[in-house]
Amino acid sequence: MSELTFEQMLEESLKTIHTGEVVEGTVIDVKPEEIVLNIGYKCDGILTRNEYTNEPNVDLTTVAKPGDTMEVKVLKVNDGEGQVILTYKRLAADRGNKRIEEAFNSREVLTAKVAQVLDGGLSVIVDEIRIFIPASLVSDVYEKDLTKYAGQEIQFVISEYNPKRRRYIGDRKQLLLAEKAEMQRKLLESIQVGDVVEGVVKNVTDFGAFIDIGGADGLLHISEMSWGRVENPRKVFKVGDQVKAFIKEISGTRIALSLKFEDANPWKGADEKYAIGNEVTGKVARMTDFGAFIELEPGVDALLHVSQISRERIEKPSDVLKVGQEVTAKVVDFNSEDKKISLSIKALLTAEAPAPVEEEAAETDDSEPAAAEAENAAAEETVEE
Repeated sequence: MSELTFEQMLEESLKTIHTGEVVEGTVIDVKPEEIVLNIGYKCDGILTRNEYTNEPNVDLTTVAKPGDTMEVKVLKVNDGEGQVILTYKRLAADRGNKRIEEAFNSREVLTAKVAQVLDGGLSVIVDEIRIFIPASLVSDVYEKDLTKYAGQEIQFVISEYNPKRRRYIGDRKQLLLAEKAEMQRKLLESIQVGDVVEGVVKNVTDFGAFIDIGGADGLLHISEMSWGRVENPRKVFKVGDQVKAFIKEISGTRIALSLKFEDANPWKGADEKYAIGNEVTGKVARMTDFGAFIELEPGVDALLHVSQISRERIEKPSDVLKVGQEVTAKVVDFNSEDKKISLSIKALLTAEAPAPVEEEAAETDDSEPAAAEAENAAAEETVEE
């Protein structure tokens, strides 16, 4: 570097700078905590780490090197030791304010790395402007723990801009909602009733499971989880399970799913398998006062009326049967339209001796209204299922 002429040195000695002035300097020395710049003044300028960035523990030797030029703002002309104190972050903040204002007015989507995870949300920095994203605006679902976002790049929009109060609020939630709405729209345009779809279990409740099928959630109701009886969806599915189902119904944005594929319908061929007079074996699934429901196979239950359990009079099925017990009986009625089957153990029993006329008549009188009542109750239970 050539030496300065007398005229140049004289000119520099007469040069003045003012607080708040923006100047261009050349880096002449860099330390981890400060940068020294030649700003064309009689004194060099000092740019400390705290005045370079808001990010903590930045090693300045990684961001500047001798010979680099940079624009800075004069913070103090004389710090008492004859040095000029400079700031880069405040100049960047001035420019950042304008940048954030433009983004706020245009609804521009910004991208920034999460600088800090706070109790109430996230903090990100854009052009030295610290923006706060409240926990309620971080996601479209409630998230108690936000630590997973530490150091991640996220997208958001500015929902509140108030430079006088230094209040800059970001919103990530509305972007996620808009993205999901668009995915849902595209999905609804591409699917129809009967389509087989694959998805992931997102949530499980007492009445069913919600399946994310890529753009929208479909409800797999407990009654559609199997041809058989499902007592508790949580025993069948858990969050994260992969599921293949078919679309049973679409109503607006609501999608109903089903796993009751027709090719697995247990009632196909049931008229032959469970024809009247056939001997069948099943397990007691549940009991009522009027009878026991026997599961012949998943999805096919038959009613064993209390009057058909034994030749002897029985008050209630639980007196002689228990849930899970295997029983063999004869089919005495089959209704394919209503999917009802009636069984009788008594019909299999060989009468050792004819019952007294009085008792037989009494039993007949009692069983006929009871059987009618059982038919009605069984019909109601079928509707509920």
